[in-house]
Amino acid sequence: MRLQRILGLVAALGVITCICAFHTTAAVIIPLEVLGHVNIEQLPTITAQSPSSLIAFPFDESFPMTCEAKGNPEPEFRWMKNGQEFDPFLDPRLMKEENSGTFVIPNNGNLTEYQGTYRCYASNKLGTAISKEIEFIVPHVPKFPKETLDPVVVEEGQPFTLKCDPPKGIPPLQIYWMTISLQHIEQDERVSMGLNGDLYFSHAVEKDSRRDYCCFAAFPRIRTIVQKNAMSVIVQTSTCQSSFFRRPSLLTPSSARSETQLVKEEDLKLECIAEGFPTPQVEWVKVGHRLPIKAKLENHGKLLIVPRVEQEDSGKYMCKAKNALGEAVHYFTVTIEGNYSMGYNVLIKCSASGTPQPTITWRVNGVPLQEAPAANRKVLGDTILLRNAKASDSAVYQCEASNRHRTLLSNANIMIMNLPPMILTKEGEDYSAVEGKGVMMHCKVFSSPPSTVTWYVCSCLPHTSREQFAVHDNGSLEIYSVEKGDTGQYTCLAKNTEGSSAIDTMLYVKDPTRIVVPPEHLQILIGTTAQLSCLAEYDESFKNDIELLWEKDDMEIALNYTENSSKSVKLKWNPGDNHNSSTTEFIIEYEESQWEPGNWKELLRVPGNHNSAVLKLHGNVDYCFRVSGVNSVGRGPSSEPTERYKPPAAAPDKNPENIKIEGHLAHEMDINWEPLLPIEHNGPGLEYKVSYRRQDLEEDWQEHMVKRHSFVVKNTPTFVPYEIKIQAKNNQGWGPDPKIVTGYSGEDFPSAAPDDVAVEVMNSSVVKVSWTRVHKDKLHGHLGGYRINWWRLRSLVDSKKSHGDKHTLTIPGDRNHAAVPGLTPFSEYSLIVMTFNGRGNGPGSHPVNFKTPEGDVQKHTVSLVWAPPLEPNGILTGYLLEYQLINDTEEVGPLQTVDISNPDTTKWTLRDLEPVSKYKLYLRSCTTVGCGLVVSEECTTTLETIPALLNVHSAVSDSFANISWISGGEHREFYIAYMNNRKLIFFPLFCPDEKAKACQSHRVLFSSGLASIHGGISTQGWFIGLMCAIALLTLIVLIACFVNRNKGGKYSVKEKEDLHPDVESQGMNDDTFCEYSDNDEKPLKGSQHSLSREIKAGDSGDSLVDYGDEDVQFNEDGSFIGEYAGRKEKRVSAEIKATVQTPA
Repeated sequence: MRLQRILGLVAALGVITCICAFHTTAAVIIPLEVLGHVNIEQLPTITAQSPSSLIAFPFDESFPMTCEAKGNPEPEFRWMKNGQEFDPFLDPRLMKEENSGTFVIPNNGNLTEYQGTYRCYASNKLGTAISKEIEFIVPHVPKFPKETLDPVVVEEGQPFTLKCDPPKGIPPLQIYWMTISLQHIEQDERVSMGLNGDLYFSHAVEKDSRRDYCCFAAFPRIRTIVQKNAMSVIVQTSTCQSSFFRRPSLLTPSSARSETQLVKEEDLKLECIAEGFPTPQVEWVKVGHRLPIKAKLENHGKLLIVPRVEQEDSGKYMCKAKNALGEAVHYFTVTIEGNYSMGYNVLIKCSASGTPQPTITWRVNGVPLQEAPAANRKVLGDTILLRNAKASDSAVYQCEASNRHRTLLSNANIMIMNLPPMILTKEGEDYSAVEGKGVMMHCKVFSSPPSTVTWYVCSCLPHTSREQFAVHDNGSLEIYSVEKGDTGQYTCLAKNTEGSSAIDTMLYVKDPTRIVVPPEHLQILIGTTAQLSCLAEYDESFKNDIELLWEKDDMEIALNYTENSSKSVKLKWNPGDNHNSSTTEFIIEYEESQWEPGNWKELLRVPGNHNSAVLKLHGNVDYCFRVSGVNSVGRGPSSEPTERYKPPAAAPDKNPENIKIEGHLAHEMDINWEPLLPIEHNGPGLEYKVSYRRQDLEEDWQEHMVKRHSFVVKNTPTFVPYEIKIQAKNNQGWGPDPKIVTGYSGEDFPSAAPDDVAVEVMNSSVVKVSWTRVHKDKLHGHLGGYRINWWRLRSLVDSKKSHGDKHTLTIPGDRNHAAVPGLTPFSEYSLIVMTFNGRGNGPGSHPVNFKTPEGDVQKHTVSLVWAPPLEPNGILTGYLLEYQLINDTEEVGPLQTVDISNPDTTKWTLRDLEPVSKYKLYLRSCTTVGCGLVVSEECTTTLETIPALLNVHSAVSDSFANISWISGGEHREFYIAYMNNRKLIFFPLFCPDEKAKACQSHRVLFSSGLASIHGGISTQGWFIGLMCAIALLTLIVLIACFVNRNKGGKYSVKEKEDLHPDVESQGMNDDTFCEYSDNDEKPLKGSQHSLSREIKAGDSGDSLVDYGDEDVQFNEDGSFIGEYAGRKEKRVSAEIKATVQTPA
């Protein structure tokens, strides 16, 4: 079973252990060597699983939900999500792997539905293993709780602990203790941080008093560091110094004993932190054995780490904290899970501790224990007892310990079997050891029940009686100090109830190597020869391996070296005067006479205590060298140049680099590379061998020799992968074997359009477009992205078709959806989607028509839409939006700031702005380093849009008229107008909220007097003649007024409008989009106006003809069906003040 350590949890759930009762040998794991010789059925074991928290980072392409298991027979897999069955094969968006429990969640933007807690089940006929719970989450920024921390008051000499309790976050977690000024809290034998992040003080001293102890929790994966509120420590000075002295006791762990269980290859970490005065020292011991060689101590000896534990690392460990007054000890029992034998009582124990106390839940093969009863199984609290275990008791047992802070899960494979011993160590191994040194001879055994291992020497009595001999639990024989007489044949015998097995091995004891005649001190005259002797004795078997090394002043002396050979030369010099400042380094320069004569270049730098250097040169280059020294003052003059030295020509040392493969045409592949420098030719006749072949076919290399540094491969298939290598050659031979690079032949236009194009209307000016990605076989190149083209077909107000300008939105990368902003409300549009690569656009999809709804926005708002930056220069963390009121005056309003922390946000609405006012907006994209360049726009706020009515119909009789309409939305106020005796009559209609949808028609009743006039007088001839005369007179008066007005020029109101355009008369969409300004279609100025309810019935005597030069349209029954538009409507806005509302 497995120990899982969680740093900083309030509940440090304890160790889960398995113990085999009535047997001294721990359970073992079936080695792979055994499985290669014997077909042993095995319970399923989870071998790979995703971490407990699978984080959905926005920049990751996919998220693998890993579940791999081994067993015999092969296990089958199933998943549970939030406690319910979950089959990944039923979701076509998930990517599955055959013969595996792993599935992959793609990052397609719709990750919310996959959030939850998953668990994998791996089963075969013997049992079921389950994974730990895997939580698929979206990352958030962890935070320490806001709390007021009371000062820690402690007497001098007493121990105390500062708690960190870091917040949960994305592992790994790194904890630091620092001051507010970011100075690390000094740690030593007295002060140290534990594995849980707490800061322990063995005893308090006066300098511990401070007010800025800060715990910092770092989460590198999300590049976040959070800080806990500063803690204060007050150390009260004590006058009784004798009370300081105290024998050690352990601050952690708190109990005297603890149990730890690991599986093979995990890291073992044991920690002991003690308090006392003087400061205790911690020692570590493995009871009955030496500490493992790979064990290491950290945290001033308080932390023991054994990396990648093996079976032999199990056992009992002890930490001892001691000072002059006494000591304190703690025992750790370390065990490893494994198999058990038939006929034994099996005890499975699950120990857990925490605050609050964890609850233990048992499962067998993933099923709660009570649902799978067994007669010989008994549960005793945190322990399961299997009496007289049988093969049928083989199963995977799960222990789950949980409290409100965390849940820990461990699997224990209980395999009940009997097998005779199998010795896995190779027969006839030879071991050699130097006399006086130690040796370890191995005898790795697998059996069930465990075997007794005995070693014999020369087939005689067991050879384990000497103190220098020890047989380890894994069967190995260790001799601590070998003697000459230990040479010989050794036999390892393994025996259990099922049989026995043995192997032989040889041990050879070698004579040690000794210097019998060392060098002696010499005093000689300058210029004479000094001879130093060194005579050594060694074992005869080492005669081919012996090597004598000489050192001078701790520097190795190279003997029998060659001054120059081929393309290397050894340069020597005599240091000059250093002018009372030690030489720190020497600079070696070279000059060559063929390519750049007279140009000295730096070749090498060596330390100032050297007076020679071996230089590696190019062939066929005429060199000369010079040396200069450097000290603390600066660089000195260079030496005189050496004589020229020209190494012989040689084959090239390197091949071209920076190979680029491009395809400018569909059936060609351009190969370019960086040529060798002239000095790198190493000789005359440099050429390049270009080799290429299809990567997806098994074919021979095509080879061409060229002298230039480019080559074009013609008649290639479109966009297929090629392997390319380029090798240099000169007259002396070939360069080294070249590296193979991969590239693609030329691209062609995509041949398919996206399918399943769908449009989802988000609001009156934004739609979401989705499509099915084009298959990679149809791309014929590297995918550049997708483009959406759209154009406006008509306005739904007047139903007049007018093909608008085409707009284009480019979406880079492999996406299958995008938002199209900047649309005109209440319009019909058409769009197509196409993909593109490096060559160009592919065919467009079938056009999709859609309609945008009426505009209905809040008052005084501005909406923005933008696209993410193509090159964010890092991981995008969000946007910084700033805005201020400008209004064409010298004074501007204060700058307001909006911090948009979600990097996926591409639109924002500013609310509660000043009505009919001009604002300037600034937008910048941000990374963890800072924010980039600013993009600015100017926008103007408006009032609320009042939509027009559609499909107005009327039916008129002598006493009433039925009027019906379609409002296109839920509206509560309407105005009805009709003509009677050339008078335009208005009256309002108010609908309650609950009947807003029902207000789509109304009946207008006429008075009886009007009806009688309409039915009586209007039929008399004299009345008809009178009316004709009046009409003719009225017509003459109107013509005279018209001529008179044309002579007088523009009205003053018109002149005022021309000089100062009314901002409120500009129609707008439901949002003011500040980015899509090119080719956007604007609504007709002044359109969609409505009269205010402030117009009284008594003011309705004016005719509509008074407001314009054109005829007003009426139905045949005389009812009003028109609406003010264009120039005429603007005059209404000017003449009837404060009674007209402009659209928002």
